Amino acid sequence: MYLSALSNIGGSYSSATDRAAIADNFDTFLSLLTTQLRNQNPLDPLDTNQFTQQLVQFSGVEQQIKANANLEAMIQLSAAQTATQAAAFIGKRVMVESTTTDLKGGKAEWSYAAASGATHATFTVRDANGKVVWTESKEISAGRHDYVWTGRDSDGNQLPDGKYTLTVEATNDKGEPLQTVVEVAAIIDGVDFTGTEPILIVGEYGIRLSDVRAVLG
Repeated sequence: MYLSALSNIGGSYSSATDRAAIADNFDTFLSLLTTQLRNQNPLDPLDTNQFTQQLVQFSGVEQQIKANANLEAMIQLSAAQTATQAAAFIGKRVMVESTTTDLKGGKAEWSYAAASGATHATFTVRDANGKVVWTESKEISAGRHDYVWTGRDSDGNQLPDGKYTLTVEATNDKGEPLQTVVEVAAIIDGVDFTGTEPILIVGEYGIRLSDVRAVLG
């Protein structure tokens, strides 16, 4: 779907800082251990169990930090691959899951996919204010179809160019409602990389990669 606003949600990782902190703590621990061992009473030696447990804890924390660093590297690699994929869309004409498109020169086009068993549908067009300007019902079949609207309202008046929304309500021969997906064609103008995922730019709108259904060329 088209996004009216682009969100910026970032994340950060501090593996390097964590490794530096654990190294400093470990150096302090070894220094204290060496001092205590050097000054211990030979007749009453220190209990090494506690030191052993602390060494095990240090080892476990270090391994966890290494695992986090590996995960961070994988995330960065995945992000780079996604960014490359998104950039390849620039200039491409794609099909996007959206109910809104532009009326230009007396023509607005959508595509819709009707579920298996569909026999009838009601098509409703609304303007940018949500007002119903056109509606019609007709027989359909299952599968993907195009829907073209001439831009005339129910009274036959030609409406101005702008953004309009299509709703398709499909039913089977028993009148039971069926799922219908509406799509529009769009040309990708650019990509916004400021958020947690790349957003494809179409005019003043943003599109998620997951909403792209097909690349037309």
